[in-house]
Amino acid sequence: MTMTGEEDTRALTGPWWWARWRSAVLDGCLALVSAVECGAEGIPFARDAGIPVAVGVVFGLIAGSVLLIRRKWPIAVVLVAIAITPAQMGFLMGIVGLYTLAACELPRRIIVALAGMSLVGTMLVTFVRVRQDMARGDLTLGDWFVPFASITTSLGLTAPPLLLGLYVGARRRLMESLRERADSLERELQLLAERAEERAEWARGEERTRIAREMHDVVAHRVSLMVVHAAALQAVARKDPEKAVRNAALVGDMGRQALTELREMLGVLRSGEGVERRAAQARLAAVDVAAARVASRVVDEEGPCLSELDELVGQSAAAGMVVDLSVEGDVRSYAPEIEQTAYRVVQEALTNVHKHAAGAKTHVRLAHRVSEIAMQVENEPPPEPASASAAGLPSGGNGLLGMRERVVGLGGVFVSGPTDAGGFRVSAVIPAA
Repeated sequence: MTMTGEEDTRALTGPWWWARWRSAVLDGCLALVSAVECGAEGIPFARDAGIPVAVGVVFGLIAGSVLLIRRKWPIAVVLVAIAITPAQMGFLMGIVGLYTLAACELPRRIIVALAGMSLVGTMLVTFVRVRQDMARGDLTLGDWFVPFASITTSLGLTAPPLLLGLYVGARRRLMESLRERADSLERELQLLAERAEERAEWARGEERTRIAREMHDVVAHRVSLMVVHAAALQAVARKDPEKAVRNAALVGDMGRQALTELREMLGVLRSGEGVERRAAQARLAAVDVAAARVASRVVDEEGPCLSELDELVGQSAAAGMVVDLSVEGDVRSYAPEIEQTAYRVVQEALTNVHKHAAGAKTHVRLAHRVSEIAMQVENEPPPEPASASAAGLPSGGNGLLGMRERVVGLGGVFVSGPTDAGGFRVSAVIPAA
């Protein structure tokens, strides 16, 4: 197939200006045949011109060998063919030269001008020769035969090679254009595949982040309360056995709730493995959609809602925290992801109070507004600064980051930081739509 650009340059394996050796051999054979033809036609030309026969033969050989440079300089070949037309030599050179000229990447005006010159030159030479033959009596046809023969001969020697060259040149350009389009399409497909792989990798990262955030929110709060109750149980086991029994029961309840939520989440993840497997077998561009769907199922299915907020506050109160809950506005239902995010923000904020400000009084405020829902969890300074880490609760530093990601992902605003009184405040506003 035809090559273009840099590939065409690398494909030049023939000598000099030829792209391939077979092209050089073909042009060499054509030049040899043309030289022999012109050399043979140089004998009658020398006799008519009154010059030595050897001179006419050498002239014909030199003129016919010009066909060797038809690929490099096609215009020169056509001009030489036109120049030797009066000597009635170079018919093969004229036909091949016109074909090569028409097939080259030259302006159409140059091709038309040279073809017209060749047509007129052949017509005039044929007209003169036929008229001379009729005058000598070699031809006994009527006068109509002179123009008919000249026109027919000139068209027969000019039109076929010209039209064939135009067709071959157009076909070559079409093939080059198709090859360039195919290369461009291949590059675009490769770029799309790379982008799809990037999107898939991003989706997998998002999925891991969402699952890690959900696992943290589900387990950390329950386990934190269990640790607080266990510390209280250790402190009162000998002094107040009844309270120790109640704390032990609370620890058991908390553990069972954590295990239940963990099993539910693992069940969702296992059911999502089939979705991931089918997505991996489908188009690579759809992997991010399937992964996002699995991650969203982890968040959406069987998640908590705002109606369970009283129970959440009660659990913290049972763990020894002084916490009060205030609700403003008309209570109404929201989309599942909004209620889950609001619940998780309050849950994680209470967990942080247990970790970093044990014993501090905490205020939980929830406001139902026209187009948004707002929540705030603010704790006062702990009564004993040394008791902030009395329970020995570890902190991974992911709680606030997870809350911010949840709220911002829904188009909300999240703010957290210490208060002037020495406490800590977590505030979030989420659009209701």
